[in-house]
Amino acid sequence: MDFSFSRDQRLFQDSVRSFLINEVTPERIRELWSSGSGRSDALWMQLVELGLSALTVPEAYGGLGMNALDFVLLAQECGYAGLPEPLVDTMLVGVPLLAGLDERHAAFKQYWLAGVAEGGVRLAVAEPGNPLVSDAHVADLLLLTHGDEVHALQPEDVRLIRNASVDPSRELFQVQWTPSAATCVASAEQGQHLWAAAFNRGALGNAAQLLGLAKRMVDLAVDYSFERKQFGKPIGSFQAVKHLMANVAVQLEFAKGPLYRAAYAVTHDLPGQDVQVSHAKLVTAEAALLAAKNAIQAHGAMGYTWEVDLQLFMKRAWALDKVWGDRGLHKARVRRALFDGEVLLGAGNTF
Repeated sequence: MDFSFSRDQRLFQDSVRSFLINEVTPERIRELWSSGSGRSDALWMQLVELGLSALTVPEAYGGLGMNALDFVLLAQECGYAGLPEPLVDTMLVGVPLLAGLDERHAAFKQYWLAGVAEGGVRLAVAEPGNPLVSDAHVADLLLLTHGDEVHALQPEDVRLIRNASVDPSRELFQVQWTPSAATCVASAEQGQHLWAAAFNRGALGNAAQLLGLAKRMVDLAVDYSFERKQFGKPIGSFQAVKHLMANVAVQLEFAKGPLYRAAYAVTHDLPGQDVQVSHAKLVTAEAALLAAKNAIQAHGAMGYTWEVDLQLFMKRAWALDKVWGDRGLHKARVRRALFDGEVLLGAGNTF
């Protein structure tokens, strides 16, 4: 099977990368830290003007009808830039969750999905089992879990309590609300399937961002190692520093295959997608955490300071490693697949 991306997909990735690198600078990220919401309406509208808010919205609701496989490369670029806006969660998790509601909610879906496509609506989605919801304070619609039920609430129906994060760019909130028949948009029976799919999409989006973050940290460390001189030579010329970056580069290359395979499996709703998503989350998290560790070493003591840009991406990697399933949960899913006979192993099956 050919897993290579099309020329159009690569060109779109390049254009999004150019925009994000120019507009989502470390200086702009720091400015948002000191703002009231930590978010920028102007930046969100720039994303809307690029058509990014309509990517995964079905064409019937005014969107472009693209899928997770189309979006995974863009999610990587969001990670590379450290984009604070909730674009990945909205496109990969919130939109498919809304689109998956049954036709009894046709008018509800039409209103909110069309709003997302037009850029006037931002979504916040609760991760099952996680008491904190990211970007709840800027969301026009919150999709929350009550058992296996799916509930949809507007800002006036909830009370938010801010929680600090290791990453200042992540805005986390406890959401206090009262479940009712009026807020329930999917029963427990239907919601179980919807939340399972949302979990995989959330983990996939995080995996893609972690891969981008790892690449950004390597690039920062390489740039610094050419500028910093010791004994009259750039430290990047020393073999020990080269090995630090080479070890991460190997992890990065080996993480791409599982990530793109997981995106394909999620897009086509293939059996076994749970273990493939978990595999992708594990290998990309491993690459990102190694990148953070080795980039700090390459920077020396400077790597720990607030002024160095490395900390922006390092802290994001630490945070995303724990969201949409930590490594323990994803290792357990892989273990079950391997030892409980969920997958066939060996040549012709695994490979």
